Amino acid sequence: MAEKRTKPRIEELEREYVVPLRASQHQPSRRRRAGHALETIRRFVVRHMHGEREDVWIDPRLNEHIWERGIQHIPRQVRVKAIRFEDGLIEVDLLESG
Repeated sequence: MAEKRTKPRIEELEREYVVPLRASQHQPSRRRRAGHALETIRRFVVRHMHGEREDVWIDPRLNEHIWERGIQHIPRQVRVKAIRFEDGLIEVDLLESG
């Protein structure tokens, strides 16, 4: 089989996104909503920043924001800032409102 060739990423990339979490409110059972929301954020960032799932690092402040009202009552959407570093790691942080 042919090897998959990828272009080397040499520049740092920083973007802001609004991640919809609507599906995480309806799809999983009530006791899995917060975890499902974090996985939704991770999948969204991998898709839009062209990275790998293992390379995504979610900031603890974002995690606390998701879990703020408990496992069942997650926010409908969340504003995040994603930074892809030169080595391929992607950091996802909660975007300050205001």
